[in-house]
Amino acid sequence: MVDAVKRQYDSSRRQEQARENRRRILQAAHELFVNRGYGQTTIADVAAAAGVAVETVYAAYRNKATLLHRAWDLAVGGDDQDVLLLDRPELRALLDEPELAARLAALAVVNTAIMRRTAALHVAVRGAASSEKAAAAMLAEIDRQRLETMATHARAAAATGQLAVSQDECRDVLWSSTDGTLWYRLVQQSGWTDERYAQWLGRFWASMLVG
Repeated sequence: MVDAVKRQYDSSRRQEQARENRRRILQAAHELFVNRGYGQTTIADVAAAAGVAVETVYAAYRNKATLLHRAWDLAVGGDDQDVLLLDRPELRALLDEPELAARLAALAVVNTAIMRRTAALHVAVRGAASSEKAAAAMLAEIDRQRLETMATHARAAAATGQLAVSQDECRDVLWSSTDGTLWYRLVQQSGWTDERYAQWLGRFWASMLVG
């Protein structure tokens, strides 16, 4: 019985250590991709920054393209849980809000938090897309996923009967204003706080979309 408990304890420790290694690897990759560039970052660089062996990085993520994809997923979700963004509690609660203007205000708050986590990496991916196939593929995937997400929000908005525009126009407005450019210009370059930006974005969406 003692040996069985010890084996279970050792197994739990190994699993937690592996998870911590993966978390450190993704954080190191994110920082290197942002500060050095995707093309200039090697797996060996990531391993050194994370404090793990190169073989550990390959075992966890196989290649640099997968590492970029998972680093992006971690930045979007804010954690390493394998849960789709729209299935997260904050998004489910948001979609239950019956008043569309209030829903858009809440969406602006969520989006601002995501921009805080992802904007710098998004800039790095865009910068590498012209010369790196993996970065170009990742950029296309980011845009596709965001368009699908905003289409879901637009359908839900149309279902409230409170839209002043078509469902497609709502989708396009949301999609066009959530790629990080506005956040980067107003927060990073113009010095707005995240709170001010979120409030402005919510009012902008309401003025454009709510009847």
